[in-house]
Amino acid sequence: MLNNWLQPINLSKIENYPALDEACFGKKMLLHTEGVFPSLEKTHIAIVGIGTEDADSVRSQLYTLSFPFKKTNVVDLGNIRKQEISFIAPLLAELIQGGILPIIIGHSEIFTLAQYQAYLNRKAPVSVGIVDEKIRFTPNIKADSFFLHQILEDKHLFHCSIMGFQTHFVNPSVFDWFERKNFELVRVGKIKNGFEDIEPVIRDADMLSFSLSALKNIEAPGQEAGTPSGFFSEEACQVARYAGLSDKMTSFGVYGFHKNKDKTNQTAQVVAQMIWYFIEGFHNRKGDFPIQKAFNHLTQYIVDLKNVDYQVTFWKSNKSGRWWMQIPVKTRKKHERHRLVPCSFSDYEQACNDDLPERLINAHRRFR
Repeated sequence: MLNNWLQPINLSKIENYPALDEACFGKKMLLHTEGVFPSLEKTHIAIVGIGTEDADSVRSQLYTLSFPFKKTNVVDLGNIRKQEISFIAPLLAELIQGGILPIIIGHSEIFTLAQYQAYLNRKAPVSVGIVDEKIRFTPNIKADSFFLHQILEDKHLFHCSIMGFQTHFVNPSVFDWFERKNFELVRVGKIKNGFEDIEPVIRDADMLSFSLSALKNIEAPGQEAGTPSGFFSEEACQVARYAGLSDKMTSFGVYGFHKNKDKTNQTAQVVAQMIWYFIEGFHNRKGDFPIQKAFNHLTQYIVDLKNVDYQVTFWKSNKSGRWWMQIPVKTRKKHERHRLVPCSFSDYEQACNDDLPERLINAHRRFR
């Protein structure tokens, strides 16, 4: 039973819970409380905390928000009993395999490893998205960033995108290593110059780990070691919404929140709003990921590239207007869904001008 992994929510620790309006988040969800474990039948999303005080602080803010998501069933399962990777991963795997998307609230980025390991029993390889101000990895050095080494060097990893990092924090050898792997790095400045361009990168991931260190310290002071640069809270919420909208996304984690540093509850509010916008995105999913049964909802565009000896097929969703590029290679069945790479209309336009975007070239190289 899942309740063997989980501690119930102590509602007396949730600020003003009894006074909440019936239309609020906290009254619309099913809750795991003492002696009451909610039914997970027809559940779409489950909230899970790692670290009781930190997660409950976020709940106090989340529960007060509106809940207009009539067709989305959300359950708050409480907090995980042990803060160990080997204990957390099986719980998350159980939820994901049961078709329930976990939203994880954790105080450390290391729990990204548990989120990743939850996928390892699947036959299909995994695409990982990470939003962080740093790339917590240095080739051939396994120090504080060991958890990211375990992900990046794991045989089940198909692709990794790290978004929102700041170049001055990154060892130059990291860029060379990622380029050799054909993985994707998108610095914060590039995102800010064209925020909508990050949406296809997020849409390509099975899971997203968002570190609060990617936000400016003034926006989210309740973190371990904030810095002056980074995202605004509105941008973090937009990233969360993009993740929620993606049919491919099956888990979402927000990490790095420390209640003892959050004197005015500002950061708890930011995390709560990010969760709200993720669920708002999920609620508005179009179900248009181009798997076989959904191809009748897409329009096909074929581009002949003069500089190479093949055609490139683009697909546009008639439901959402989103684009995918089909990698022109034969693949094993387990890689089939990765052959459809999310892209944008501007990528299609660029290809029409005989200039295939770099990220799509890298996607093609990953199949070699």
